[in-house]
This record gives sequence, C-alpha cells and structure tokens, in this order.
Amino acid sequence: MARLIFSAIASVDGYTVDASGSFEWAHPDREVHAFANDLDRGIGMYLYGRRMYETMRVWQDMPEDDPLIADYAAVWRDADKIVFSSSLAEVTTPRTRLEGRFDPDLVRQLLRTSDRDVSIGGPTVAAAAFDAGLVDEVWMILVPVAVGGGTPALPPGRFLALDLLEERRFGNGTVALHYAVKRS
Repeated sequence: MARLIFSAIASVDGYTVDASGSFEWAHPDREVHAFANDLDRGIGMYLYGRRMYETMRVWQDMPEDDPLIADYAAVWRDADKIVFSSSLAEVTTPRTRLEGRFDPDLVRQLLRTSDRDVSIGGPTVAAAAFDAGLVDEVWMILVPVAVGGGTPALPPGRFLALDLLEERRFGNGTVALHYAVKRS
C-alpha cells in the first residue's frame, strides 16, 4: 500500500506564496533542488488542485540544458497525475487526468493499489485530504524568509498532530522537516 505524502516549500511563517501570489523567494538553490529531486523520485502519482497543476505543468516542456533541472523534469514526466478541479476545462500534459472534485474514496483506492507513493500538492486539495484522514506523511521545506501572509501551506484552523521523523539543514539556511501524521 502506498503512502500519501504532502510536501510543500514554505516560508518560515508557513506560507507557500506571499500576499501578492509570488513564490519567487522560494526557488531552491542547487543543494535543495537535488534533495527535492530525490524526494520525488519514489513518487508514482501526483494529486493536484488547479493552481498547483498550472504551476507544475511547466516541467512537461522544461528545457533540459541543466542536468539538475532535466532530472526533475524527467521525474515529473514519469509520474501519473490527477488534477481535481471544477474550473479547469482540460489538462494539457500526458499521463494526466481531470476529476471534477476531490474524491476521498478514489484516493483510498489509488493508495491501496499503487506500488509507489502518491504525492499531494497544493494547499486546497491537501486540506481536503487532511480532512479525510488520508495524509500519511508531511515534508515541509522551510525557506529562511518570513513573508507575513499569503496562502498557508497547512490547512488553517485544523489541529494536526505530527511525529518528527527526520530533519535536514542546508547551506543556504533552508530546513527540511519530515513528519508522520499521528492517527487518533
């Protein structure tokens, strides 16, 4: 059975984008990018909301001049994707299907039948997965900047009990924290 893993790059005050919608401050350096590449190497499927899919689909046609970037693009293209959206008319990348709404039973079935882990990205769709008790692990990659507001990485107003599994510090001050979600 696969694990459902939520991962996010966020500011130290917990936002994935700032109040203006920018995440320019979050671009990883080469060390952090190589780490993220390795994290996603075991992922067999990505689950996205519309905005996260629109952000990530650039990897489909990313120029491959830089081996580090080419590596992540290959990892991303190799995985299947489901986009949960009622406002998106179609998906434009291979190995991608569109579902009109988040369906916890569909995700449970995917987890039961997959031999590779499943990643869920985007705060809105992740909140639905947290609410349904589906998320097994959390990777938070915290960038050493506070943005003061924006889109929270974790679902606001929800209590989440987590067990720290590992941590890693990077030369640029970024910290990766890996948690297991405690089941009640």
